[in-house]
Formats: sequence, C-alpha cells, structure tokens
Amino acid sequence: MQAWRNISLWMDQLDESLSARPALRQDLDVDVCIIGAGYTGLWTAYYLKRQAPHLNIAIVEGKIAGFGASGRNGGWLMGNLLGEDRLLAGCSPQQRRAGFDLLHGIPDEVQSVLEREGIDCDFRKGGVLYCAARYREQEATLRSYLQKLYKQGLTENEYRWLSPEELAGQLRIATPFGAIFNPNVATIQPAKLVRGLARSVERLGVKIYENTPATDWRAGLVSTAQHTIKCNWVVPAVEGYSMELPPLGRYQMPVQSLLVATEPLPAQVWDEIGLSHGQAFSENSRQVTYGQRSADNRLVFGARGGYRFAGKLRENFDLTESEIELRRYLFSELFPQLKDVRISHAWGGNLGMARRFQPHMLCDPHNGIALAGGYGGEGVGASNLGGRTLAALILEQTNALTEQPWVHRPGRVQALARWEPEPCRWLGYNAIIKSFVHEDQTLANPHSAPWRRRLASGVADFMEGFMH
Repeated sequence: MQAWRNISLWMDQLDESLSARPALRQDLDVDVCIIGAGYTGLWTAYYLKRQAPHLNIAIVEGKIAGFGASGRNGGWLMGNLLGEDRLLAGCSPQQRRAGFDLLHGIPDEVQSVLEREGIDCDFRKGGVLYCAARYREQEATLRSYLQKLYKQGLTENEYRWLSPEELAGQLRIATPFGAIFNPNVATIQPAKLVRGLARSVERLGVKIYENTPATDWRAGLVSTAQHTIKCNWVVPAVEGYSMELPPLGRYQMPVQSLLVATEPLPAQVWDEIGLSHGQAFSENSRQVTYGQRSADNRLVFGARGGYRFAGKLRENFDLTESEIELRRYLFSELFPQLKDVRISHAWGGNLGMARRFQPHMLCDPHNGIALAGGYGGEGVGASNLGGRTLAALILEQTNALTEQPWVHRPGRVQALARWEPEPCRWLGYNAIIKSFVHEDQTLANPHSAPWRRRLASGVADFMEGFMH
C-alpha cells in the first residue's frame, strides 16, 4: 500500500511489495505468542527458533512489519544500552567489564545474523562521533562524561577523545570543539532490517499475522478482534505502543522523535563534510540530535519530538513547517552549506521511555510472560540484546545474557517503576523540555552573559534529575 511507503524514507526506499501478510482467521494454540512484528518481537522469535526449532511461535502485528519504530528510526545500531553506566555502576569490576563487552558486541552479533540470513540492510560499522559542535559548554560536558567512563574501566579503545583536528579527519563541522569517538556503532537501513528479519523467521517456521491488532492479553491468552490465541508464553513486544495494551502504559511513556532527510547530495558536498565510512554523529545537546549519511548519500537527521497528554500516540507524522525548520536549523548550525538544501522526506515515530530511563528485560515464568523495552530511542541495537535475552529466559538458560542488572529474573511487570499519573506526567515532561530548549537557546547565543549560561544549565540539570 502506498500509505505504508509514506511512513519514512526507509520504507519508501524498499524494492518490494508492501502488501500485508494474511490476517489471523482462526483461533490458535501455540507455545509462544508474540505481540508486535518489530525488532524486539522478531529478534525474540529468531533466537527462540534457532535454539528450539520445535517451538510453535505466532506473531500478531497490528499493521505490517516495519510500521512502528523499526521502520522509522534514525538507523543507529548501537553497541550500547540507555544508561548503561548507571546500570552497571553497582557491579564488581569484573561484572561491569563483562556487561560492557556484551553491549559492545551487539553490532557484530547483528552482522553475523545478516550474513547468515542474507539480509542486505546497508550495514556499515563506522562508529559514532559525539560532537561538541555549537558551544563551548558541550566540550566540558563530553570530557566529564568520558572521564566517568574511564573510571568505570573503559579504555581509549572504546571511547576516545578527538581534538578538532582529529575530528576533521572524519567529520567537518562549522565550529568544532572536539568529540568522543565510539567504534562500536553501525549505521543501517532500518526498514530493510525489519523486513529481512520477518522473512528470516518465516523461513524458520514462525507464523506472522498482519493487520491483526491484539485487543487484550493476559497469562496464557492473547485476544484479537475475532479470534484468540492460547499460549504457554506471551511476549508483548510493543515498546512505544504500550499505551494501547494495558497495563503496559503504566511503565512506558510514548514519546515522539522526528526526522528529515535531504535529497541525495553531490560527491563534492560530501567531500566537504566527510562521513565516508558510515559513521553516525550527534551534537551534544539535550535536544537529542542524531544523524548519518545514508547509503544513497542523503543526510538523515533527527531530533527530540514531544509527548502527548495521557500518552496519546501521535498518528499523523506529516511534519509541520516549524518541525521541519527546527531540524534544518540544527543541522545547518553544523553544516552551513546545507541551509538551503531540499528536504525530500520528513517523518517521525513513537518510542517507549521507561521511568528513570531504565531499560528492562523481564521474565515471569509463573504466568508465562516475557518482555523487553524502555530502550529510550536506542532500540535498534538494544532490541537485539532484548530478543536474545528473552529467548534465553524463556528457555530457562543461565548465562551472560540473563545475569545483567537490566534483567528481572524472575520478575513481574509490577516490579517496574511506574510513571506518575496525569496531569503530573504531562506537566513534568513539558517543564523539563522547556528547560532544555531554554538552555540550548541561551548557550547557542555567544552574547549570553556568563551568569545566564550558568543559570540555564543549572536549571536544565535540576529538571533532568526528575527524569531519573
């Protein structure tokens, strides 16, 4: 359907039919029922079937594979987990080292699956550049973060400071103050990955039913509009769409992120900018910017979106002129030569944010429930770890995957931190975002008085503390 091609640049680029797989037409009785054919659901099915081929697994998807965040994201495949430094801080040095190694290995694990399954999704492991790019305070913040990582046992082989001259060897921006380089990140074409994974699990014997939204779920049973699925295990892999499947909405808050893509840029423009090895990049502000050079030479650039009262999902991602122009302003600050470039695509998606920024993987064997989420916008890589971990938990394994601080084993959904009720959630989120915007505007103005700069950052630090 043409409407599904309009979801994002990535879906528009697919050289395949986007017609939906058949919907569920009868009641089922299976070993595992997965709700959602996005990355988490598909990775979980993949690793379960690889290790236990006898399992009867069904996936129900409300639209088509790739409709949600898996077909809309910025294409960063990170060897990280949101807040990993906080999550691992209480571990012994040996456990912490093992945890970091597990996370940093995510891109290589995904690459091995891509090669095994013949999935071409423009995988390029070029690392990521976290840049101090628009004001001097960004350099101090990045250097402080780098020292914190070193104190936890990480080394220059994993996170390395680049001087402005060293940064210019990879990325040339207007006002460089330096950057942190992390090699354990790849860039991909997200829709090619999710669609390829769907075909791979089907080859393994997993049944995918599209245009089949789950209307209710509980231990041992998933309901759709017309049929039910009895199962030993339920895996609600809905992430940013958790508000549509109670009680998950108490534990994950759907927020939006918005992206734009330029038309393909000439070779001489990229010679000026760099990014010749598939690097991802970000400038270190609380606007949460992220970008990459696509395989067909577009600049793909995104930034934080918003939150709607009561966690209402955003359905219409036809970006407004102001939404597009904010992102143009942000990337033009880095690349002035692109301030008038034609933007060919603009889109966005819903993602899940857990309370206290705590990604989680949970298994409740008594009720047969396993779930992972709270990736906070870093789900392309984290979902692979989540899928591997949920498969291990369901198969009752004890290994490096299951013994991490983000794993609740055994655990129940109720063990997760709840978001505050409305209107506290909406008021708090918007107050925090306004403090971030004010900080960014103040620091980006070179004429701001020093006391104003300190005050703006202090307020933003104070407000950000509430999110933790």
